[in-house]
Amino acid sequence: MSTAVITPVNPMSAEGKDTVMAVMRRDRENFTRLVSDPKNWNVDTRCTGWETRDLVGHMIDVMEGYFKNWDAARAGKEGTALGLPVMGETLNDHALEFRKLSRDEALERFKKDAQKLDKMLAELTPEEWTSFMVYHPFAGPVPAGFYGTFQIMDYGVHPYDIEYGLGDKLATIDEATAGLILPFAFVFWQYTVDEKTAKGQDFAYGIQVDGPWGGKWRATVKDGKWSAEPESGNFKGCDALIHFNNAADAVLTFFQRFPGGSARGDEEVIKAIRQLHFRF
Repeated sequence: MSTAVITPVNPMSAEGKDTVMAVMRRDRENFTRLVSDPKNWNVDTRCTGWETRDLVGHMIDVMEGYFKNWDAARAGKEGTALGLPVMGETLNDHALEFRKLSRDEALERFKKDAQKLDKMLAELTPEEWTSFMVYHPFAGPVPAGFYGTFQIMDYGVHPYDIEYGLGDKLATIDEATAGLILPFAFVFWQYTVDEKTAKGQDFAYGIQVDGPWGGKWRATVKDGKWSAEPESGNFKGCDALIHFNNAADAVLTFFQRFPGGSARGDEEVIKAIRQLHFRF
């Protein structure tokens, strides 16, 4: 993977489109290289219960789901959203269904779908990138440009899952990949709060991510809800601080690949933070 430095951008803005597309294509190329190696096809990955072939099935599933809702949006029809709590289980079931395809069939279908979605994203105007709303199968209506970063979430993180399965337990992801995903983590964290863990909790904690793609945020947990806002000071009044050395560790923690970041502060608050969000 290229080690060229990529200047931070806001992936949710039209100005970030070129960077999002470049990183998506780079990460897709890396993902395609790994899944195309016959030796990797049946390797168990970091995704519990999934082999490399299931990551290909997963990509077919999500992209073809996008196509359906994209067509509906173009026709002026509203889609439906199943909700994030059922996302993990549903995606798992769908991915495993594609085991019925041969390796060649699955790879051909994946590559065809990937090029179709690439073209759809590339053809979005700056206005459409931020204002053309397409129903995500689980999250509801989102700007079409978000789907570029949704692809980066898969193409950037799943190579880590494969490499982990191949024995590289210290694998990581590219910093630009993580930096583009990070703003979305703060959105998803709001909607993935585990009600049982959050019940009765009332605390604030700091999140610090070092590096050009990072920043500081003050997160609040109260009345079963999670929220965050940029922090300009030194986390005064916070009960704990989770400090990440880079965006990659923060994003892999968001995806619950491992509990990254050094933690200091109230022990019970730190424990609650680590268990606060359900898997999706």
